[in-house]
Amino acid sequence: MLRKISIAALTMLSLVTIDAQKNKNSQLERPKLVVGLVVDQMRWDYLYRFYNKYGNDGFKRLLNTGYALNNVHIPYVPTITALGHTCIYTGSVPAIHGIAGNDWTDKETGKNVYCTTDESVQPVGTTNTKIGSHSPKNLWSTTVTDELKLATNFQAKVIGVSLKDRASILPAGHTPNGAFWFDDSTGNFITSTWYMNDLPQWVKSFNSQNLPEKLVANGWNTLLPVNQYTESAPDNSAWEGLLGSAKTPTFPYSNLAKDYKDKKDNIRYTPFGNTLTLKLAEASVEGEKLGNDNVTDFLAINLASTDYAGHKFGPNSIEVEDVYLRLDQDLAEFFNYLDSKVGKGEYTVFLSADHGGAHSVGFLQEHKIATGFFGENSQKDINQKLKEKFGVDKLINAVDNYQIYFDRKLLKDNKIELDDVINFTVKELENDPTVLYAVSVTKVQESSIPEPIKQRIINGINRQRSGDIQLISHDSMLPSYAKTGTTHSVWNSYDSHIPLLFMGWGVQHGESNKPYFMTDIAPTVSSLLKIQFPSGTVGNPITEVIGK
Repeated sequence: MLRKISIAALTMLSLVTIDAQKNKNSQLERPKLVVGLVVDQMRWDYLYRFYNKYGNDGFKRLLNTGYALNNVHIPYVPTITALGHTCIYTGSVPAIHGIAGNDWTDKETGKNVYCTTDESVQPVGTTNTKIGSHSPKNLWSTTVTDELKLATNFQAKVIGVSLKDRASILPAGHTPNGAFWFDDSTGNFITSTWYMNDLPQWVKSFNSQNLPEKLVANGWNTLLPVNQYTESAPDNSAWEGLLGSAKTPTFPYSNLAKDYKDKKDNIRYTPFGNTLTLKLAEASVEGEKLGNDNVTDFLAINLASTDYAGHKFGPNSIEVEDVYLRLDQDLAEFFNYLDSKVGKGEYTVFLSADHGGAHSVGFLQEHKIATGFFGENSQKDINQKLKEKFGVDKLINAVDNYQIYFDRKLLKDNKIELDDVINFTVKELENDPTVLYAVSVTKVQESSIPEPIKQRIINGINRQRSGDIQLISHDSMLPSYAKTGTTHSVWNSYDSHIPLLFMGWGVQHGESNKPYFMTDIAPTVSSLLKIQFPSGTVGNPITEVIGK
């Protein structure tokens, strides 16, 4: 009798276990949290140039436990910030998603348009309308963050954080719980009425700590003894820019605390801007309870100080190397925080960059590599030639994003055909030794420009917002304003070859040298989450990463 009861009990237990397993398998599984880390101006080679000096829990944790894509490129020009962040989160290109530059020129009015400026919204957390009146209204496509909101009937929480307005707003999409950026006039993080009418208490509490002032209090010195920075050029190189009141670009920057007090944007050019951003990210996890329930949340983080330091000092400076070594430590601390708050293996991270950066002209000259400055005085010179040809001055209204805009009103008033002006200008530009190609944006397809440049021009030209002529400079030619430090915008590998690493929930371990594009990031994350691709997606899921 006892044996019969035991068999019956085991049978019942087995059935309960099977039912429980079936019930578990019937539930859609997703990570508790997705964290997008976009490191501004991070060249792919920084992963390995500084590898031996990284610790085990930052970049190396991503490399050693996640999946590394080593051959990812940006599929459009110009390769600049707003476009990069938008492309990563939409899986689309400027021709479709509408963000044609950090700013562009309105063809009808001739006025400059900044990508996120929105005069219909008010600043929240500041009285400065220039800094605070921003929104994603100029973004035409949805983002992966928008699609997560839609897929969960807006139960998912989405937060965007950055020092830069555009780098928090565009990734967070149209419908986030909040996007927050740094206000140089107050030293606080702020938002706009697009999102809310008052800052959340957790942001107010964060701002009240006055963390920026604490971070810069002891100045900026190298993390390691300066003679160990063997991956970089000597300190005080002539091609480096100056920080704050410093007379030379050399460590230590002892006046940083005073410089920050005088002008708060000085923190942007130091590693402490990244530290500040990641601390705000941690505060958002706590304040918004991200990853705290069974609905996946999304935290979009831009680490912008790498870009500011790159522009200021150039890729081969000790300053830039130190920014990355300190970022490595900050990432390790942040991952450990997520392990404790969300749970190790319960969240998914991807790390990429919005663009890379060129070597400084002075650095290349020192090493006898072809370089120089592109387009010096070209707008003035071409306008003069256009005046001689057509009898009208200042027909070129603007040069933005390596594109030339012509003044539509002047052309109309003087009965001058746009095509005639474009054709004349292209022929003049072809005589410029710094110009590799100049092409009318309506004639790119039939031009003799080789791939992949041709397709990248097509992808980058927005019919309604881009200019009339696209310029492509020779390799390593920088705009004339970049006399020190560096910049970015072009198709070449130093600007277009970006890192891409995935780690955590749902991600296999490994690496690949197969070719992929920035546009593949959003559909990969969408596939992992089993949500719809963003509306303008042209990329494809990277099946190697998610194993499906």
